[in-house]
Amino acid sequence: MVDVKIPFLAEGVESGVVVSILVKEGAQVKKDDTLLELETNKATAPIPATISGTVTKVHVKEGDEVSVGQVVVTLAESGETPKALSSGQTKETKAVPFQTQRQPAISSSALQQDEYRYESKSGFPPPASPAVRKLAQQFGIDLTRVKGSEQGGRITLQDVKAYVERLQAVASGTKQSVSSSPQVVKSTSIDFSKWGPVSKKALTPLRKTIGQKMQESWSTIPHVTQFDEADISGLLEMRKKYSASYEQKGARLTVTGIILKILVQILKKYPKFNSSLDENSNEIVEKKYYHFGVAVDTEQGLIVPVIKNVDQKNLLQFSIELAEIAERTRQRKLSIEEMQGGSFTVSNLGSIGGAHFTPIVNRPEVAILGLGRGTLKPIVKNGKVQTSMMLPVCLSYDHRVIDGADGARFIQELVQLLENVDETIFKITESEQKSMGKKSK
Repeated sequence: MVDVKIPFLAEGVESGVVVSILVKEGAQVKKDDTLLELETNKATAPIPATISGTVTKVHVKEGDEVSVGQVVVTLAESGETPKALSSGQTKETKAVPFQTQRQPAISSSALQQDEYRYESKSGFPPPASPAVRKLAQQFGIDLTRVKGSEQGGRITLQDVKAYVERLQAVASGTKQSVSSSPQVVKSTSIDFSKWGPVSKKALTPLRKTIGQKMQESWSTIPHVTQFDEADISGLLEMRKKYSASYEQKGARLTVTGIILKILVQILKKYPKFNSSLDENSNEIVEKKYYHFGVAVDTEQGLIVPVIKNVDQKNLLQFSIELAEIAERTRQRKLSIEEMQGGSFTVSNLGSIGGAHFTPIVNRPEVAILGLGRGTLKPIVKNGKVQTSMMLPVCLSYDHRVIDGADGARFIQELVQLLENVDETIFKITESEQKSMGKKSK
């Protein structure tokens, strides 16, 4: 018998949710056939069969949270007689018990009085996001003592906060019950059907992931958002001038693509906005690469694919890649690697509507640019009133890394470049066209 385990998925990805199981016990499978699909970090990853054989046992069900290294399916090799398996009858080597994190310095005696302890059946630590694990490590919290409130016992930031508050209460000698589990304050369940017809729809794994990521970013990053407007009348004229030639080459020239190319110039001038904060070493890591996340609206929710090395691609090449990756995002055909490594994110709601909004920083990045819908407005230029297409721009950033003055300079520079767009970025040289032709072959 051979156990199929959750493989290493990507850096920082430790767990996921089973969204679909494609085989049943007794089914014949070939090596590399997809057994189940795992949703993690907003991407869906197939888990393949490691051998050809017969499915003797499926150890998980849809909706289960699973960790890297956990057994999900057991296979009998071709020619091997399948046997009914009971617990412990596989070839799997017994998992080495994981090492618990260092004990908290704040109150070890209080910990000893705590009766709750996570019991691992697989030998793996309690389910929690990388952000929660990192926070626990920084503050010396043993996650096996924290009772998770989410599905499968997953530990959230609120669970950790409640646990720390409980430790403080115990250490200060309050009357809080020592044996009670840490409680997370939740809203009271309301029966809305008392006032009229309702319908209920369970949160999808993707919706839960989005919510958790947004909550973590909002809870851990001190956000500042600055707003402005840019006159993009000239930019739109330039786009109209070159759109036909781009379409002949199989590309769609978009405002988003143009702005992303312009952003490279600004980020090179203000590198802090293209950085991350390493909280362990207390260092600002300025990235010398320009990998841009682009928020894509899909039927399942907001997904942010990453386009790599924007600075090394001309606008034609970049426009083709932007359209291609956006389409694959809507079809949920992205790999996990295509969701990682971003250095700056852009969220454009212009095609939907609305003006200014407050985008949430995509952690571990430190800044995000939001774009609203352009609107014709009367403005005063050179003492005269004229009508211009004004684009709302919204810059959110991590105030631990970026000061308000830098934020103001950044957004002012952006407005200037949008209002005085350099026509050279639209032009494709013959050598660039030839190099693109070679790459396509």
